[in-house]
Amino acid sequence: MEYYAGIDVSLEQSSVCIVDEKGQIIREAKVSSEPAALAALFAGLAFPVIRIGLEAGPLSQWLHAGLTDAGYEVVLLETRHVKAALSAMTVKTDRKDARGIAQLLRMGWFRSVHRKSLPAQETRVLLTARKLLLGKMIDIEVAIRGLLRGFGLKVGLASRLGFAGRVHELIAGQAMLESVIEPLLRCREALRTEFAKLHRQLLAIVRQDGICRRLMTAPGVGPVVALTFTSAIDDPARFKSSRAVGAHFGLTPRKYQSGETDVSGGITKAGDAMVRATLYEAALVLLFKARPSSLKAWGMMVARRRGAKRALVAVARKLATVLHRMWVDGSEFHWNREEGAASA
Repeated sequence: MEYYAGIDVSLEQSSVCIVDEKGQIIREAKVSSEPAALAALFAGLAFPVIRIGLEAGPLSQWLHAGLTDAGYEVVLLETRHVKAALSAMTVKTDRKDARGIAQLLRMGWFRSVHRKSLPAQETRVLLTARKLLLGKMIDIEVAIRGLLRGFGLKVGLASRLGFAGRVHELIAGQAMLESVIEPLLRCREALRTEFAKLHRQLLAIVRQDGICRRLMTAPGVGPVVALTFTSAIDDPARFKSSRAVGAHFGLTPRKYQSGETDVSGGITKAGDAMVRATLYEAALVLLFKARPSSLKAWGMMVARRRGAKRALVAVARKLATVLHRMWVDGSEFHWNREEGAASA
Protein backbone atom coordinates (compact mmCIF):
# COMPACT_ATOMS: atom_id res chain seq x y z
CA MET A 1 0.00 0.00 0.00
CA GLU A 2 1.28 3.45 -0.93
CA TYR A 3 0.65 6.57 1.16
CA TYR A 4 0.68 10.25 0.24
CA ALA A 5 0.76 13.35 2.44
CA GLY A 6 -0.62 16.80 1.68
CA ILE A 7 0.42 19.82 3.73
CA ASP A 8 -1.46 23.11 3.82
CA VAL A 9 1.17 25.53 5.10
CA SER A 10 0.32 28.40 7.45
CA LEU A 11 2.57 30.76 9.36
CA GLU A 12 2.29 29.08 12.77
CA GLN A 13 0.72 25.65 12.20
CA SER A 14 0.27 23.49 9.10
CA SER A 15 -2.52 21.03 8.41
CA VAL A 16 -1.37 17.57 7.34
CA CYS A 17 -3.50 14.90 5.66
CA ILE A 18 -2.26 11.39 4.77
CA VAL A 19 -4.20 9.22 2.31
CA ASP A 20 -3.62 5.76 0.89
CA GLU A 21 -3.53 4.81 -2.79
CA LYS A 22 -7.33 4.37 -2.78
CA GLY A 23 -7.92 7.89 -1.49
CA GLN A 24 -8.94 6.88 2.03
CA ILE A 25 -7.87 9.32 4.75
CA ILE A 26 -5.48 7.53 7.11
CA ARG A 27 -4.45 10.36 9.43
CA GLU A 28 -4.88 14.11 9.90
CA ALA A 29 -2.92 16.41 12.18
CA LYS A 30 -2.00 19.99 13.00
CA VAL A 31 1.76 20.46 13.26
CA SER A 32 4.04 23.42 13.87
CA SER A 33 5.28 24.90 10.59
CA GLU A 34 8.85 23.77 11.17
CA PRO A 35 10.81 21.17 9.14
CA ALA A 36 11.82 19.28 12.29
CA ALA A 37 8.24 19.02 13.58
CA LEU A 38 6.91 17.80 10.23
CA ALA A 39 9.75 15.31 9.82
CA ALA A 40 9.08 13.99 13.33
CA LEU A 41 5.42 13.42 12.45
CA PHE A 42 6.27 11.38 9.35
CA ALA A 43 9.04 9.50 11.14
CA GLY A 44 6.59 8.40 13.84
CA LEU A 45 4.17 6.75 11.41
CA ALA A 46 3.88 2.98 11.24
CA PHE A 47 3.93 3.13 7.43
CA PRO A 48 6.17 4.97 4.91
CA VAL A 49 4.92 8.04 3.07
CA ILE A 50 6.24 7.83 -0.49
CA ARG A 51 5.56 11.46 -1.43
CA ILE A 52 4.78 14.71 0.36
CA GLY A 53 3.12 17.69 -1.37
CA LEU A 54 3.13 21.38 -0.46
CA GLU A 55 1.55 24.27 -2.30
CA ALA A 56 4.24 26.73 -3.44
CA GLY A 57 4.41 29.74 -1.11
CA PRO A 58 6.70 31.88 1.08
CA LEU A 59 7.42 29.14 3.65
CA SER A 60 7.18 26.20 1.27
CA GLN A 61 10.73 26.35 -0.11
CA TRP A 62 12.20 26.34 3.39
CA LEU A 63 9.99 23.41 4.47
CA HIS A 64 10.71 21.60 1.19
CA ALA A 65 14.47 21.88 1.80
CA GLY A 66 14.16 20.66 5.40
CA LEU A 67 12.00 17.64 4.55
CA THR A 68 14.19 16.76 1.57
CA ASP A 69 17.26 16.81 3.82
CA ALA A 70 15.37 14.49 6.18
CA GLY A 71 15.15 11.94 3.35
CA TYR A 72 11.58 12.42 2.09
CA GLU A 73 10.42 12.89 -1.49
CA VAL A 74 8.78 16.31 -1.48
CA VAL A 75 6.96 18.10 -4.31
CA LEU A 76 6.06 21.79 -4.60
CA LEU A 77 2.67 22.13 -6.32
CA GLU A 78 1.93 24.99 -8.72
CA THR A 79 -0.36 27.48 -6.97
CA ARG A 80 -2.74 28.07 -9.87
CA HIS A 81 -3.36 24.35 -10.33
CA VAL A 82 -4.08 23.86 -6.63
CA LYS A 83 -6.44 26.85 -6.54
CA ALA A 84 -8.35 25.61 -9.60
CA ALA A 85 -8.62 22.07 -8.26
CA LEU A 86 -9.86 23.16 -4.83
CA SER A 87 -12.23 25.88 -6.08
CA ALA A 88 -15.18 23.46 -6.15
CA MET A 89 -15.18 23.20 -2.34
CA THR A 90 -18.16 25.06 -0.85
CA VAL A 91 -16.45 25.22 2.54
CA LYS A 92 -12.78 26.14 2.55
CA THR A 93 -10.64 25.31 5.58
CA ASP A 94 -6.99 24.46 6.09
CA ARG A 95 -8.01 20.88 6.88
CA LYS A 96 -9.93 20.53 3.62
CA ASP A 97 -7.08 22.14 1.68
CA ALA A 98 -4.66 19.56 3.06
CA ARG A 99 -7.08 16.81 2.01
CA GLY A 100 -7.31 18.25 -1.48
CA ILE A 101 -3.53 18.54 -1.85
CA ALA A 102 -3.10 14.92 -0.74
CA GLN A 103 -5.64 13.75 -3.34
CA LEU A 104 -4.00 15.81 -6.09
CA LEU A 105 -0.68 14.23 -5.19
CA ARG A 106 -2.18 10.73 -5.26
CA MET A 107 -3.77 11.21 -8.68
CA GLY A 108 -0.87 13.14 -10.20
CA TRP A 109 -3.08 16.09 -11.19
CA PHE A 110 -0.53 18.77 -10.49
CA ARG A 111 2.45 20.60 -11.95
CA SER A 112 5.58 20.64 -9.85
CA VAL A 113 7.47 23.86 -9.16
CA HIS A 114 11.26 24.15 -9.12
CA ARG A 115 12.76 24.88 -5.71
CA LYS A 116 15.38 27.56 -6.15
CA SER A 117 18.87 27.12 -4.77
CA LEU A 118 19.92 29.21 -1.77
CA PRO A 119 22.06 31.63 -3.86
CA ALA A 120 19.12 32.20 -6.23
CA GLN A 121 16.80 32.90 -3.27
CA GLU A 122 19.32 35.37 -1.82
CA THR A 123 19.60 37.15 -5.18
CA ARG A 124 15.83 37.31 -5.41
CA VAL A 125 15.68 38.99 -1.98
CA LEU A 126 18.14 41.63 -3.20
CA LEU A 127 16.17 42.27 -6.38
CA THR A 128 12.86 42.50 -4.51
CA ALA A 129 14.25 44.89 -1.88
CA ARG A 130 15.81 47.07 -4.57
CA LYS A 131 12.54 47.22 -6.50
CA LEU A 132 10.62 48.06 -3.31
CA LEU A 133 12.88 51.03 -2.47
CA LEU A 134 12.71 52.30 -6.05
CA GLY A 135 8.91 52.08 -6.05
CA LYS A 136 8.57 53.97 -2.76
CA MET A 137 10.97 56.67 -3.97
CA ILE A 138 8.92 57.14 -7.14
CA ASP A 139 5.72 57.23 -5.06
CA ILE A 140 7.09 60.11 -2.99
CA GLU A 141 8.17 62.01 -6.10
CA VAL A 142 4.71 61.62 -7.64
CA ALA A 143 3.08 62.71 -4.36
CA ILE A 144 5.25 65.84 -4.18
CA ARG A 145 4.40 66.74 -7.77
CA GLY A 146 0.69 66.31 -7.00
CA LEU A 147 0.81 68.40 -3.84
CA LEU A 148 2.60 71.29 -5.54
CA ARG A 149 0.37 71.21 -8.60
CA GLY A 150 -2.56 72.42 -6.49
CA PHE A 151 -0.67 75.70 -5.98
CA GLY A 152 0.22 76.07 -9.64
CA LEU A 153 3.81 74.93 -8.99
CA LYS A 154 4.94 72.58 -11.75
CA VAL A 155 8.10 70.55 -11.23
CA GLY A 156 8.32 69.59 -14.91
CA LEU A 157 11.17 67.51 -16.25
CA ALA A 158 13.80 66.90 -13.58
CA SER A 159 16.53 64.31 -13.24
CA ARG A 160 16.74 62.13 -10.17
CA LEU A 161 19.65 64.18 -8.87
CA GLY A 162 18.06 67.53 -9.74
CA PHE A 163 14.58 66.78 -8.41
CA ALA A 164 15.15 68.04 -4.85
CA GLY A 165 16.81 71.24 -6.09
CA ARG A 166 13.90 71.98 -8.40
CA VAL A 167 11.37 71.46 -5.59
CA HIS A 168 13.36 73.72 -3.23
CA GLU A 169 13.35 76.40 -5.91
CA LEU A 170 9.55 76.21 -6.24
CA ILE A 171 8.69 76.28 -2.53
CA ALA A 172 11.27 78.88 -1.47
CA GLY A 173 9.70 81.55 0.77
CA GLN A 174 6.46 79.61 1.38
CA ALA A 175 6.67 78.51 5.01
CA MET A 176 3.68 76.18 5.00
CA LEU A 177 4.81 74.30 1.90
CA GLU A 178 8.36 74.07 3.19
CA SER A 179 7.17 72.51 6.47
CA VAL A 180 5.21 69.86 4.56
CA ILE A 181 7.47 69.12 1.59
CA GLU A 182 10.83 69.09 3.40
CA PRO A 183 10.06 65.88 5.41
CA LEU A 184 9.03 64.17 2.16
CA LEU A 185 12.27 65.23 0.50
CA ARG A 186 14.28 63.90 3.43
CA CYS A 187 12.45 60.57 3.20
CA ARG A 188 13.10 60.47 -0.54
CA GLU A 189 16.79 61.18 0.00
CA ALA A 190 17.08 58.38 2.57
CA LEU A 191 15.40 55.96 0.16
CA ARG A 192 17.68 57.11 -2.66
CA THR A 193 20.78 56.51 -0.52
CA GLU A 194 19.73 52.99 0.49
CA PHE A 195 18.62 52.20 -3.05
CA ALA A 196 22.07 53.18 -4.32
CA LYS A 197 23.69 50.79 -1.82
CA LEU A 198 21.54 47.87 -3.00
CA HIS A 199 22.16 48.76 -6.64
CA ARG A 200 25.93 48.76 -6.07
CA GLN A 201 25.60 45.38 -4.40
CA LEU A 202 23.70 44.12 -7.46
CA LEU A 203 26.39 45.43 -9.82
CA ALA A 204 29.11 43.75 -7.75
CA ILE A 205 27.35 40.39 -8.09
CA VAL A 206 26.98 40.82 -11.85
CA ARG A 207 30.65 41.77 -12.28
CA GLN A 208 31.69 38.48 -10.65
CA ASP A 209 29.17 36.36 -12.58
CA GLY A 210 30.42 35.22 -15.98
CA ILE A 211 26.94 34.08 -17.05
CA CYS A 212 25.40 37.50 -16.41
CA ARG A 213 28.23 39.24 -18.26
CA ARG A 214 27.69 36.93 -21.24
CA LEU A 215 23.94 37.55 -21.28
CA MET A 216 24.59 41.29 -21.24
CA THR A 217 26.09 41.03 -24.74
CA ALA A 218 22.47 40.76 -25.98
CA PRO A 219 20.81 44.09 -26.87
CA GLY A 220 18.55 45.55 -24.21
CA VAL A 221 19.97 43.30 -21.48
CA GLY A 222 21.63 45.12 -18.60
CA PRO A 223 22.71 44.01 -15.12
CA VAL A 224 19.19 44.02 -13.66
CA VAL A 225 17.70 42.01 -16.53
CA ALA A 226 20.56 39.50 -16.55
CA LEU A 227 20.51 38.91 -12.79
CA THR A 228 16.71 38.70 -12.64
CA PHE A 229 16.69 36.15 -15.47
CA THR A 230 19.46 33.93 -14.06
CA SER A 231 18.05 33.93 -10.52
CA ALA A 232 14.61 32.91 -11.84
CA ILE A 233 15.93 30.18 -14.14
CA ASP A 234 18.46 28.98 -11.53
CA ASP A 235 19.13 25.70 -13.37
CA PRO A 236 18.95 25.98 -17.19
CA ALA A 237 18.93 22.18 -17.55
CA ARG A 238 15.38 22.00 -16.17
CA PHE A 239 14.10 23.25 -19.54
CA LYS A 240 14.26 20.64 -22.30
CA SER A 241 13.85 23.33 -24.94
CA SER A 242 14.83 26.99 -24.92
CA ARG A 243 11.52 27.78 -26.59
CA ALA A 244 9.70 26.70 -23.42
CA VAL A 245 11.21 29.55 -21.38
CA GLY A 246 8.91 32.24 -22.78
CA ALA A 247 5.82 30.16 -21.99
CA HIS A 248 7.17 29.46 -18.49
CA PHE A 249 7.16 33.19 -17.77
CA GLY A 250 3.68 33.74 -19.21
CA LEU A 251 4.65 35.35 -22.51
CA THR A 252 2.56 33.10 -24.75
CA PRO A 253 -1.04 33.83 -25.86
CA ARG A 254 -3.93 32.64 -23.73
CA LYS A 255 -6.37 30.33 -25.49
CA TYR A 256 -9.90 29.19 -24.62
CA GLN A 257 -11.59 26.57 -26.77
CA SER A 258 -14.89 24.84 -26.02
CA GLY A 259 -17.27 23.53 -28.65
CA GLU A 260 -17.83 26.27 -31.22
CA THR A 261 -15.99 28.82 -29.07
CA ASP A 262 -12.33 29.38 -29.88
CA VAL A 263 -10.82 32.54 -28.40
CA SER A 264 -7.18 33.61 -28.35
CA GLY A 265 -6.65 36.44 -25.89
CA GLY A 266 -3.75 38.18 -24.19
CA ILE A 267 -0.72 36.48 -22.71
CA THR A 268 -1.16 33.95 -19.92
CA LYS A 269 0.87 35.95 -17.35
CA ALA A 270 1.86 32.69 -15.67
CA GLY A 271 5.10 32.35 -13.75
CA ASP A 272 7.44 35.03 -12.44
CA ALA A 273 5.98 38.52 -12.94
CA MET A 274 9.31 40.24 -12.21
CA VAL A 275 11.08 38.34 -14.99
CA ARG A 276 8.20 39.02 -17.38
CA ALA A 277 8.40 42.75 -16.65
CA THR A 278 12.19 42.95 -17.08
CA LEU A 279 12.06 41.01 -20.36
CA TYR A 280 9.38 43.42 -21.62
CA GLU A 281 11.56 46.41 -20.65
CA ALA A 282 14.54 44.80 -22.38
CA ALA A 283 12.42 44.32 -25.51
CA LEU A 284 11.45 48.01 -25.39
CA VAL A 285 15.11 49.06 -25.30
CA LEU A 286 16.01 46.53 -28.00
CA LEU A 287 13.35 47.75 -30.43
CA PHE A 288 13.68 51.50 -29.98
CA LYS A 289 17.16 52.24 -28.62
CA ALA A 290 19.60 49.41 -29.42
CA ARG A 291 21.71 49.35 -32.56
CA PRO A 292 20.48 47.26 -35.52
CA SER A 293 20.48 43.47 -35.27
CA SER A 294 18.58 40.57 -36.79
CA LEU A 295 16.41 40.35 -33.67
CA LYS A 296 15.56 44.05 -33.89
CA ALA A 297 14.75 43.72 -37.61
CA TRP A 298 12.44 40.79 -36.86
CA GLY A 299 10.72 42.73 -34.06
CA MET A 300 10.18 45.78 -36.29
CA MET A 301 8.66 43.54 -38.95
CA VAL A 302 6.21 42.18 -36.36
CA ALA A 303 5.45 45.74 -35.22
CA ARG A 304 4.54 46.82 -38.74
CA ARG A 305 2.29 43.79 -39.19
CA ARG A 306 0.69 43.42 -35.74
CA GLY A 307 1.39 46.66 -33.83
CA ALA A 308 4.02 47.77 -31.31
CA LYS A 309 2.46 46.15 -28.22
CA ARG A 310 2.30 42.69 -29.75
CA ALA A 311 5.79 43.15 -31.14
CA LEU A 312 7.18 43.96 -27.69
CA VAL A 313 5.67 40.78 -26.23
CA ALA A 314 6.95 38.73 -29.16
CA VAL A 315 10.47 40.15 -28.82
CA ALA A 316 10.41 39.58 -25.02
CA ARG A 317 9.41 35.96 -25.61
CA LYS A 318 12.11 35.43 -28.22
CA LEU A 319 14.69 37.21 -26.06
CA ALA A 320 13.97 34.71 -23.27
CA THR A 321 14.67 31.90 -25.76
CA VAL A 322 17.89 33.54 -26.93
CA LEU A 323 19.19 34.20 -23.40
CA HIS A 324 18.54 30.62 -22.31
CA ARG A 325 20.30 29.26 -25.41
CA MET A 326 23.28 31.59 -24.81
CA TRP A 327 23.47 30.28 -21.24
CA VAL A 328 23.31 26.62 -22.29
CA ASP A 329 25.73 26.97 -25.23
CA GLY A 330 28.15 29.27 -23.43
CA SER A 331 28.01 31.66 -26.40
CA GLU A 332 27.62 35.41 -26.77
CA PHE A 333 24.88 37.14 -28.74
CA HIS A 334 25.24 36.90 -32.54
CA TRP A 335 24.30 40.34 -33.81
CA ASN A 336 23.77 39.16 -37.38
CA ARG A 337 22.92 35.52 -36.68
CA GLU A 338 20.34 35.69 -33.88
CA GLU A 339 18.45 32.71 -35.26
CA GLY A 340 21.41 30.44 -34.56
CA ALA A 341 21.51 31.57 -30.94
CA ALA A 342 17.76 31.07 -30.61
CA SER A 343 17.60 27.52 -31.89
CA ALA A 344 16.53 25.10 -29.18
